[in-house]
Amino acid sequence: MGILQIFTLLGALGMFLYGMNLMSSGLQKAAGERLRSFLSAMTSNPFKGVMTGLGITSIIQSSSATTVMVVSFVNAGLLTLAQAIGVIMGANIGTTVTAWMVSWLGFKADISILAVPLMLFGFLFSNSKKDQRKNIGELIVGFSLLFLGLSFMKDSVPDLRETPQVLDFVSTWSSHGFGSVLLFLAFGTILTLVLQSSSATMAITLIMLSMGWIPFNMACAMVLGENIGTTITANIAASVGNTQAKRAAMSHTIFNVFGVAWALILYKPFLQLVGVITENLFGLPNPAAEGFVVTDSTSPEGTAALYGLSMLHTLFNLTNTLLLVWFTKWIAQAVSWIIRVPKNHEKEVFRLKYISAGPLGTPELSVEQAFNEVIHFARISKKGAAYAQNAINEANSDKFEEYREKLVKYEEISDRIEYEIAAFLNEVSTEEISESTSIKIKSMYKIISELESLGDSGETISRILSRMNIHKKRFDADAIKNLNAMAEAVADAYDVMIENLIAAHKGELINISNAYASEDRLNSLRNDFRDAVIEKIDNDGKNYQASVYFMDIINAFERMGDFMINVSQDLERGFINK
Repeated sequence: MGILQIFTLLGALGMFLYGMNLMSSGLQKAAGERLRSFLSAMTSNPFKGVMTGLGITSIIQSSSATTVMVVSFVNAGLLTLAQAIGVIMGANIGTTVTAWMVSWLGFKADISILAVPLMLFGFLFSNSKKDQRKNIGELIVGFSLLFLGLSFMKDSVPDLRETPQVLDFVSTWSSHGFGSVLLFLAFGTILTLVLQSSSATMAITLIMLSMGWIPFNMACAMVLGENIGTTITANIAASVGNTQAKRAAMSHTIFNVFGVAWALILYKPFLQLVGVITENLFGLPNPAAEGFVVTDSTSPEGTAALYGLSMLHTLFNLTNTLLLVWFTKWIAQAVSWIIRVPKNHEKEVFRLKYISAGPLGTPELSVEQAFNEVIHFARISKKGAAYAQNAINEANSDKFEEYREKLVKYEEISDRIEYEIAAFLNEVSTEEISESTSIKIKSMYKIISELESLGDSGETISRILSRMNIHKKRFDADAIKNLNAMAEAVADAYDVMIENLIAAHKGELINISNAYASEDRLNSLRNDFRDAVIEKIDNDGKNYQASVYFMDIINAFERMGDFMINVSQDLERGFINK
C-alpha cells in the first residue's frame, strides 16, 4: 500500500466525515427552531422520550448532535434527567438509520454516481437568497460528499486477497475465540473515540467486512465497541456543564455499556438470531452461519453481510431500549448516586445554565440556547433587586451588611454573565448566519448590556445606603413606605420584562404596551415622591440629608425601569415579526 494510497484513504475518510457534518448541519438549519420546541415539549413519559430521540436523530442523522442537545437542555433545566434518558435511548435507535442508508445506498445502489450531478443542485440552492434554500443546498452538498467519500474509501482500500501474507496476519486477529471478540470490540471503541463519529466507524466496518478483511462475527464486535465509543461526545459536552448534565451523559454511558455486556454474554445466540432474521427477511444467506465467507461485496453473501451488520446494530439498540426503558427512574437514581451534588452548591446556582455545555451544532440552535440564558440572566437580576429592597428595610447593621455583600456579589455575577453570553454570541457570529439570526444576536447584545446595568443599579443602592449609615441617618416610616412602593413597582416591571422575554422566545410577542405601562407607573411614582420630598424640605428642613439619600434611591429605582423598558424595546426591534 503506497503513500499516495494511504493519503487517498485518509482524504476519503475526511470527505465522508465532512459530508456527514455538513448534511447534519443543513438538516438542523432546515428544521430550525422546531427541533428545540420539539425537545422542550417533552413530557415525563419515557416512551415519548424514546420516540422524540428517534425522530430527531433520524432527521439530523447524528446521535452525537442529539445527545449534546439533550445534555444542553438538561444543563438548562429544560428537560429532567428521566426525560433526557428516554431521548438518549431513542437517539441510539435513530442512529441505526445511517447504517442502513450507508449499506443500501453506498454499497448496493452506489449512489456515488449521482453524487457529482447532485452537487450542481446543491450549488444552485446554496446561492439562493432564501435561507431555507441555502440550508437545503448545504444538505445536498453534504449528502453528495458523504457518498463520494464512501466510494473513494472503498476504491482506495487495498484488496488483501492479492497479498496473502497481510491477509493471514489480519486473520490471526480473529482466531483467538472470545479474546478476538474483545479485541475487535476495543478496536471499534477506540476508532470511534478518535473519529468522534460512530457513523464513520460503522462505514469503515462495513468496508472491512465487504472486502473480506474480517469475518462477520468480528465486524459485529466492532459495532458493539462503537456503541461504547460514541458516548464520549456527550461526556465531553457535559464536562463543563452542571451536575444534571453530567448525569445525563453518564446515563448514556451506562445504557450502552449495559447493552454491550448482555450482548457479549449472549454473543453467539444473539448473532444467530440476527442471521436468521436477515435470512428470512431479505431472502439472503445467513451471515452468522458456519463457514460464511464474503468474497465479493456485490454477491448475495456480500449483501447478506452488510444487511446483517445493519440488522445487528438496529436489533441491539431496539432490544437494549425495550429492556431499559422500564428502568428509567432507577437509571436516574444510579447516576445521581455516582455523580453527587457538589458540597458548595451555591456556586452552581449562579453559574450559566443554558450555554455552559458548549455551543450546539448550528447558529440557529445556539441562538435559542443563548436566549434561554438571557431569560435566566433576567431572573437572576430580579433576585438582586429583591435584596436591595431587603437592605432598605433592614435596621440591624450586621444583617444590612449581609445584604450589601449580596448586592456586590450580584453585580459581579451580572458582569460575568454578560461577558460569557457576549463571548458565546461572538462565537456564534463567526458562523454563517441568516439575516434574521443576525438581527436577533444584535438585540441580545443590547439586552445583556441593559441587564448588566440593572445589576449595577442594585449595587449603587447598596452604596447609597452605606453612606447614609456612615452619617448615622435614618428614613422615617413614610420614606420606608414610599421606597417599598417603588421597589414593588420595580419588581412588577421585572415580571413584565421577563414575561416579554419568554413571549419573544416563543415567537408570541405582539407588542410591549405592558412594558410602557410599567414604565409610566415608575415615572409617576418617582414624580409624586419627588414633589412630596421637596414640599417636606420646604416646610421642615431638619431631615434634608436623609431626603437627599431618599431621592437618590428613588432615582436609582426609576433608572432600573429605564433599563427594563429598553430591554422590551430591543425585543420589539429584534423579535417581533413585522
